[in-house]
Amino acid sequence: MRPGSPVAANEDPRHAQTAHGLDALMEAAGDIAFRIDPSGLIRHASRRTLRLLGAAELRGTSLPSLALEADQPALRNAIVDATARAEPVLVEARLRAGEKDTWFELRVSLLDGGPDLLAVGRDMSSQRATEQRLRHMATHDALTELPNRLLLSDRIRMVIANARRSGQGFAVATIGLDGFKKVNDGLGHPVGDAVLRMAAGRLRKTLRDSDTLARVGGDEFVAVLPGTFNEAQIKLVTGRLLAALQSPFEIDSHTVYLGASIGVSVYPDHAEDEVRLVALADSAMSRAKETGKARTVTYSARESGPPQHDISLEAAMFSAVREGEFMLYYQPIVSSRTRRIEGFETLMRWKHPTLGMVPPVRFIPIAETNGLINMLGAWALKSALVQLRQFEEVAKRDLYISVNISPRQFRNDRFLSVLDDALAFSGAPGDKLVLEITEGTLMVDPAHAESILGKMAERRARIAIDDFGTGYSSLAYLKRFPISVLKIDRAFIKDLPASEKDAAICNAVLDLAKHLDLSVVAEGVETEEQLTYVESRGCDYVQGYLTGKPMSAHVALAALKEDLYTELLPDDLRAGTP
Repeated sequence: MRPGSPVAANEDPRHAQTAHGLDALMEAAGDIAFRIDPSGLIRHASRRTLRLLGAAELRGTSLPSLALEADQPALRNAIVDATARAEPVLVEARLRAGEKDTWFELRVSLLDGGPDLLAVGRDMSSQRATEQRLRHMATHDALTELPNRLLLSDRIRMVIANARRSGQGFAVATIGLDGFKKVNDGLGHPVGDAVLRMAAGRLRKTLRDSDTLARVGGDEFVAVLPGTFNEAQIKLVTGRLLAALQSPFEIDSHTVYLGASIGVSVYPDHAEDEVRLVALADSAMSRAKETGKARTVTYSARESGPPQHDISLEAAMFSAVREGEFMLYYQPIVSSRTRRIEGFETLMRWKHPTLGMVPPVRFIPIAETNGLINMLGAWALKSALVQLRQFEEVAKRDLYISVNISPRQFRNDRFLSVLDDALAFSGAPGDKLVLEITEGTLMVDPAHAESILGKMAERRARIAIDDFGTGYSSLAYLKRFPISVLKIDRAFIKDLPASEKDAAICNAVLDLAKHLDLSVVAEGVETEEQLTYVESRGCDYVQGYLTGKPMSAHVALAALKEDLYTELLPDDLRAGTP
């Protein structure tokens, strides 16, 4: 028989009648439906299938041959598996339908009594298009259609893999628009969005097809530049990028002038992973903005200094809070005349199980940035006040405790509640507490500072200005705010008494404090000469390595109990010490 006849040559006539009835039912099955033999040859295709695939007749044609070459093996395997296991098998394949290729999900199953199989498929075009849109949305910026951070990371990892094979470096450039905030603030976000779209288009046209340009948020873009790694290449590419953004942006009736600052990091010279490369490029861009804008800065460890935000250290900090690795140390504040301990400054320390003692200069800025400082500060305040009571029990006299308040703590709207909780929990009166605040913290928002300091004073807590003389230049706040103590920064103490300039500054501070009825603490006193000098000029208290390094609570208790500081007293006072 001919392939187009009702019964194919190799078809068993005994099944012809059954097959004819099945073929009629196939007209209502799925978007496409085929009856095939075990080798994959089509015995019958529904009329709907013929219309969808744009074919006049398909009998005798191999079903896998209708699929794209890449999908043919999967379709053949599905036919073999369905025949061998006598269980339905699902397979997705693209079938040629006229000028386009259409995704179908085919269910291939063995017919009762065999040997033929039934392949029924549904059109997956709509679902595939939706999935593709969702994938695009997940990996691209909605405003500019550029890759986002997720896709950027993937692209950089690919370039790193290629660079490792080829041995050729590449550059990552972070591009930040200069003055973009004025566009949003002055002309509104719709104009700002239009500027960003135009900027993205200009940058994209400037780069090669092999480069990747991504928008990573706000007015920042990142370009990945394979094969660009030496100074001349970087200068050429970034020069073009800067020039592309210098032309005015014409938006509706507005003409907007912007520039850009660019930071560059190089693989493998500066880093060998995508996260670090972007972070260092971002750091270099910040330096470009700080040093004049409209320029390119390539990352330099020497110029950038220590990293401002250590991700691994931040993760360890959260663990340290859970594990109780933070502790308080106490540095004695001593009377300059009697040299007896009058109080302690509370200092936070972090003892890491493998890093050892982590310097506060490393972890305090991170805690300030991520908000941990609020929790740590509240704990320190409460613990210090509780410890004060134990200090007084051992010393059998009144003492006070001094606690540093960070800028973020001071601005937190719950700070007064935290202070109240600490005072209530410890039972300590407010006048036993000195809160140390820097000049800069107070002057960020003087009106807010005046309100908060007034409420702190209502609780009888005393306010000390820490590192006095190194921050805000105006002294008007000394009259405006309820301040009780000035702490002269160690920078003005370390060269005394030889330095005439430092001596003049200390004398001026002490004279000012005397007329304003303020107590003064000299920080960083390390020699007898320094102590003698500040005491002779009327400084009330000293703090430094001469009279006591920061110490753990049990060492401080021993110092109070055994009155170890008596040996520091002058002979005429030691005899009268109780």
